[in-house]
Amino acid sequence: MDLFSYIDRGGVIVYILIALNIIGFSIIFWKFFNLVIFRSGHEKIVQNIVEDLNGSVKVPGMIRNSINIAVKRQETGLNTIKIIAIISPLLGLLGTVIGVLTSFDNITVSGLGDPTIFSGGISIALITTVAGLLVAIPHYVAYNYFLGVLDNLELKIEKEVLKKL
Repeated sequence: MDLFSYIDRGGVIVYILIALNIIGFSIIFWKFFNLVIFRSGHEKIVQNIVEDLNGSVKVPGMIRNSINIAVKRQETGLNTIKIIAIISPLLGLLGTVIGVLTSFDNITVSGLGDPTIFSGGISIALITTVAGLLVAIPHYVAYNYFLGVLDNLELKIEKEVLKKL
């Protein structure tokens, strides 16, 4: 059986998961390239923060606030990746419940004489579960990776700003 027949058998939920996957991976690729640019140009950000702070009285939280503003801009899109990672297994679970419910409805109507009546719904249940996990896992990994990169960059920028002040 080929991939498209599995997708078709999974039904609407698998199509929703595919759409979420496309949206999520588009954001992941965008964030990856955006962070590469941010990482390579962080010296300019440090310089801008130092220039902004040099002319003013340094209130204790002012340095941290300036750094947070610069880094928070880079977090755009991460919540969408996180939401996709969270709801994908839930959509897979919804497909599981629908598949099992379909199986029991078919058994109620036709009895247990033909095992294919039961296996069709279970197949839908397993396909949607697998699809939900296949979407969730890479999004969860990407979300945590991006948070780690941003945390490290924030610390690096803070060290460099403090050195220059």
